[in-house]
Amino acid sequence: MYVWPCAVVLAQYLWFHRGSLPGKAVLEIGAGVSLPGIVAAKCGAEVTLSDSSELPHCLAICRESCQMNNLPQVHVVGLTWGHVSRDLLALPPQDIILASDVFFEPEGKPFFLLGSQFNHRYNGIKSVLRSLFFPDFEDILTTVYFLMQKNPKVKLWSTYQVRSADWSLEALLYKWDMKCVHIPLESFGADKEDIAESALPGRHTVEMLVISFAKDNLNYT
Repeated sequence: MYVWPCAVVLAQYLWFHRGSLPGKAVLEIGAGVSLPGIVAAKCGAEVTLSDSSELPHCLAICRESCQMNNLPQVHVVGLTWGHVSRDLLALPPQDIILASDVFFEPEGKPFFLLGSQFNHRYNGIKSVLRSLFFPDFEDILTTVYFLMQKNPKVKLWSTYQVRSADWSLEALLYKWDMKCVHIPLESFGADKEDIAESALPGRHTVEMLVISFAKDNLNYT
């Protein structure tokens, strides 16, 4: 229930590309207070906000954000990553998926480490942590992959806060036939500590990624 530094950076990316947003179908996953999704809706996109169907208070926050910003047309649905639900099946094809700091472990340690360090730290308790806190990294990509089947040209616009250099998306992206393009923050005016007169992202290191099917050869700027 907090505006994370990553949300402000993603919102800035949306604002930078606001001219391309009117009429686009945009889904924000793990939306929470929904700053990126709200900005997209204000820029004319047809937005759906989503958060875990198992966390009704998060969905209530999404709806409250819509009410506060006079956006009654924005839909709010419960989507649990890695689960095929009626709401997921009912979603129309999307053009853009927004994900702000969804690759996150609540204790500040990399939940999705690869290799021996992962096995040493988390083997045996991974399933417990997953059930108590956040879905597995692959659960997120599974849901994204399902949405890509509806529209192979859909793009995942994602920001994440660098908390450790020990984890990587590379293996899972390869497994799910996806590619990742890094977007320099300076290319859209996000390489500063105070975006849009806010105090965020502060001194946090935030990265911007665009993820798509590997067979898509479109360029990004």
